[in-house]
Amino acid sequence: MSHSPVTWQLDGQVGVITIDNPPVNALSQAVRAGLLAAVEQLEVDADCRAIVIQCAGRTFVAGADVREFGLPPSEPYLPDLLNRIEACSLPVVVAVHGTALGGGFELALAGHYRIAHVGAKLGLPEVTLGVIPGAGGTQRLPRAAGFATALQMATSGRPEPAAALAESGVIDRLFDGDIEQLAAAALAYAEQLVASAAPVRPLSGLAVSSDGSEAATIETTRIALNKRSRGQRAPLAALESVANSLTMSFSDGLAAERELFLACRNSPQSTAMRHAFFAERATAKVAATEGAAPLAVNKVGVIGAGTMGSGIAMCFASAGFEVVLLELSAENLQRGLNTIADRYADAVKKGRITAEQRAANIGRVTGSCDYSDFADVDLVVEAAFESMAVKREIFTKLDEVCKPSAILATNTSYLDVDEIAAVTQRPAQVVGMHFFSPAHVMKLLEVVNAKQTSAESLATAMAVGKKIGKIAVAVGVCYGFVGNRMYSAYGREANRLLLEGATPEQIDSAMTDWGMAMGPLSVADLSGIDIGYKARGERQPAIDDPLYFLPANRLAEAGLLGQKTGSGFYHYGDSGKQPNPQALELIRAAAAEQAVPQRSYSAEQISQRLLAALVNEGCRILDEGIAERASDIDVIWLNGYGFPRHRGGPMCCADEIGLNNVLATVEACAAEPGDRYWAPSPLLSQLAASGATLADYTAG
Repeated sequence: MSHSPVTWQLDGQVGVITIDNPPVNALSQAVRAGLLAAVEQLEVDADCRAIVIQCAGRTFVAGADVREFGLPPSEPYLPDLLNRIEACSLPVVVAVHGTALGGGFELALAGHYRIAHVGAKLGLPEVTLGVIPGAGGTQRLPRAAGFATALQMATSGRPEPAAALAESGVIDRLFDGDIEQLAAAALAYAEQLVASAAPVRPLSGLAVSSDGSEAATIETTRIALNKRSRGQRAPLAALESVANSLTMSFSDGLAAERELFLACRNSPQSTAMRHAFFAERATAKVAATEGAAPLAVNKVGVIGAGTMGSGIAMCFASAGFEVVLLELSAENLQRGLNTIADRYADAVKKGRITAEQRAANIGRVTGSCDYSDFADVDLVVEAAFESMAVKREIFTKLDEVCKPSAILATNTSYLDVDEIAAVTQRPAQVVGMHFFSPAHVMKLLEVVNAKQTSAESLATAMAVGKKIGKIAVAVGVCYGFVGNRMYSAYGREANRLLLEGATPEQIDSAMTDWGMAMGPLSVADLSGIDIGYKARGERQPAIDDPLYFLPANRLAEAGLLGQKTGSGFYHYGDSGKQPNPQALELIRAAAAEQAVPQRSYSAEQISQRLLAALVNEGCRILDEGIAERASDIDVIWLNGYGFPRHRGGPMCCADEIGLNNVLATVEACAAEPGDRYWAPSPLLSQLAASGATLADYTAG
């Protein structure tokens, strides 16, 4: 037994089964087989009167074994195992600590009694992988927690704290002591059940309670899902499966759940979402940092107390770092500190943090107007105005005042990090850390590996990114790095479509119907049309093309900057967002001046063209070694640009569509008169010709 991930022993009259499958006690085939053997042997042991199932390590079962994703299932199958546990003739107590997710939560529900540490969280996150619970979760949870709670958990994928689930009846006993004592508490609970001759209590034997509100709840949830999870199949399948618990027997509900699970699992959406899951974990593997240990970072300096700088300061303060926030103007500094305080107050109001956490976070941020206060920081993140002259001046000063071991990072979105590093005497310690706005909310962090950035500095920036809760992706130096370089290609073609006759509404609705969180022109209005205009003005060498972003340029020059001025590609007034005739007039006039032929486009033509622009540019980025993997590009677009997760990212989507089909769109656009940007990427042409995929390609 000592070499098995599942061991069991008799402690008095209680059989104690322990799962020990680090790091997260995943339900591998060996764990499933061990559980089945343990339950069957203990059940026939004449001295055993009850069973406890518990986990060693830092967590209960946190889900399936990701190493088995995509492989043929192997016996014992999880649904069969859980049905067998539930059918055990002895009371089964499940002791939960840490997280019980997916199959782990379903395992807990298969037991007859549940005890949980007060800090535990339990959930069914399957919809985030494009599937639904497939081992009874949608049938047992409504019987334990009630229909509304089960519906919310199964369709959202969000875990719930044990305390909340105790209130709804899922957890029978909360344990509020030291987590190391949970095992003893579970054993004592089982002994009490034996002493009181407590019966087995399978959830399958219960009916789902009904108060007549379920039909309304189903419809309200359906409407919300169609809005929140637009285009996704799994949340609606989860809704259907939970709803089945109202009208079907337990066995019929299980059978229907399994059918829905298999249909979701075999869909392109699940393939894409599983790709996203693995892609996000792969970003931590960076060839350039191999063998390098990250430096210790305890104190961080942030330059700029505007929207971005204050958000970056919050990222570090919330993660426990001491922060010095610098502004040259006392007035601007105080405004930034007030912004931080207000954002934390809002988080308290929404229940995301406690008042004590707010006070502690604010207490970690010190304001300064003096560079000398950076003398002892371990890392500086510069978030100043997007001007090379400004950044060169700042980094010259930082090089003078910061200790020799300090790492200097720039938050630039587009500018050349090599040029910024060149003004310092420590180019090996200069790195890009490109946060996305709002920085305290967005998960993505592009970590820019400049020409002379050391492996140690890059490893440190990646490790810090993880500590502050970001998905850090290492990228190389080029204009816009990965995300914004591709977004430039995307925006360029959206602007070209405007010149050729499409309207902002047609372009945006084509992309949102396809799955994007927002259309490209709505995004421009939200961020400010002048932001891109100024960035293009800083670009070196400049783009010598009168049609390049011509519509956006005309709007910026006319003062139509988007939401902040009330008008951009759209008009924003008392009636909300409306078409803007003035913008369309400027665009049509520009097209006439440049003699651009007008035509009409279908939604499919628009989405195909914009996706092809993304993929073609992404292939160039891969070919140049700016990104290490195609999946890194997908992670950037999923977490920074609102790309639909159920499509896996632009490069994953291209593989699904077929690279030959993407290439055909690129070549058709390249054949248009006057084209200057649509030459097919050599990598795209090469992979399409060989039948290979982007998933198989690694730069270098």
